[in-house]
Amino acid sequence: MQNGNVAEELDALIVGSGFGGIWLLYHLRKLGFKAKIYEAGQDLGGIWYWNCYPGARVDSDVPLYEYSLEEIWREWTWTERFPSWEELREYFKFVDKKLDISKDCHFNTRVTAAEFDKEKDQWVITAEDGHVARAKYFLPCTGFAAKRYVPPFKGLETFEGECHHTAVWPQSGIELRDKKIGVIGTGASGVQVIQEVGPIAKHLTVFQRTPNLALPMVQQKLDRQKQLDTKDEYPAIYKLRPTTFGGFHYDWVYRDLASASPEEREALFEKLWAAGGFQFWLANYQDILFNKEANDLCYDFWKRKVRARLNSPETQEKLAPSTAPHAFGTKRPCLEQHYYEVYNQSNVDLVNLKDDPIVEITPKGIHTQSGFHELDVLVLATGFEAVTGGLTQIDIKGIDGQTLKSKWAKGTWTYLGMTTAGFPNLFFLYGPQGPTAFCNGPTCAELQGNWIIKCIEHMRKEKKSRIDATAAAEDEWRKHVTQLCDITLFPGTSSWYMGANIPGKKFESLNYAGGVPRYSRECDQKADKGYEGFMLVGQA
Repeated sequence: MQNGNVAEELDALIVGSGFGGIWLLYHLRKLGFKAKIYEAGQDLGGIWYWNCYPGARVDSDVPLYEYSLEEIWREWTWTERFPSWEELREYFKFVDKKLDISKDCHFNTRVTAAEFDKEKDQWVITAEDGHVARAKYFLPCTGFAAKRYVPPFKGLETFEGECHHTAVWPQSGIELRDKKIGVIGTGASGVQVIQEVGPIAKHLTVFQRTPNLALPMVQQKLDRQKQLDTKDEYPAIYKLRPTTFGGFHYDWVYRDLASASPEEREALFEKLWAAGGFQFWLANYQDILFNKEANDLCYDFWKRKVRARLNSPETQEKLAPSTAPHAFGTKRPCLEQHYYEVYNQSNVDLVNLKDDPIVEITPKGIHTQSGFHELDVLVLATGFEAVTGGLTQIDIKGIDGQTLKSKWAKGTWTYLGMTTAGFPNLFFLYGPQGPTAFCNGPTCAELQGNWIIKCIEHMRKEKKSRIDATAAAEDEWRKHVTQLCDITLFPGTSSWYMGANIPGKKFESLNYAGGVPRYSRECDQKADKGYEGFMLVGQA
């Protein structure tokens, strides 16, 4: 390891040690490439190093949410169907033990800048702590939720109690029992915090802008021996995973909702609801995200189920409105365990910010238009500059000195959701215009990771020093991603899927809506045609 301005010479520099970064390092290393990971956190795990707020857990079930590597899954077992952040950290420790990842990681090393040296066809990467690397390939694996967002609340800095964004929760935790707690935001982290702290808070005030159309998690304790007895089924599970729309072990019912009788429809809805997870979203009739009438029927069923769990008609209307706040499934549904029951508690208040907006945050709490809410603790579950933010927060300069942030200021351009023109030898995964937010994380990490690894192998075999997407190819890809989204109901909803949660950000499809199999097929076709849409030049 070199410090100061002495550059570490590498074949590949990877940013981030989550599922994607570890996958790339492990396989590139096996192929003889000299690769390292620079990680801002103190340990492996990516988002699961940072996610340690109360109730944090994954919303994909196992064994889908893990690596398909037999040397990992053969011995590892879980205690819950949807593991907590604590158990996920233990998983990454086990991965490290098996794959020896940490020896090639620089922790507490936040990458701040990267610039392409066109004379040497290398990236020069610098970190906040002084580390410098020169690498032929720059591989940011920053994930879709790496840049937190806090709205410009008046007076926020004056609050005298504890105040934390869920993305940077203190690693040691904080005491919440018998405290007056406020939670702003009801996305995934908000839902998880609310259902965790509601039963222990002296008083909980939830500040909601849009109700979350949350789905039942149907959490289960898992038996170790039963898992071990079914390990021989895992290869088939991992073979199936990339063949489904969302990279799970279930897929659409390939018929339109209108083709089913009301009795058939109700039976399927009940079955999916009881199964839990994302099945009511991604194993439903094939047209529910395309056809408004079909989508309305899904919402009506969801509304009936949720309202049955809420005691107050007023609360029912706030959390499960008579008219859908947006098309079901066009904002990411969160998974809940007892979220709605929390609102039946006498110590919980729900503030609808559309009717009663925040006026100012003061040293002792929050003033809304209608009154004052005294708080000891303020939780900011206000989300992220999703999908693009993790990349643009790094000062990445391409072949002509243009920054990635300036290139994407008025819209996102990528090719295959893994590259962008003018930034040679730069590959990112789990980023914009890939399946990302519509896909199980490890499925996407492995699929895109394998494609990138094969491309780098091809470059070595052909003795090429530079690969860059063409502007024409990325224009076509952007049009393709937009067209896939435009035929769905997604553009009708202001969501982070479309960049709408960030003021001034371009309203556009940030994710590939054609499903994992189609995406994989299209990427492979480009590779099979000699990396069509790319320019490969130079002598390595």
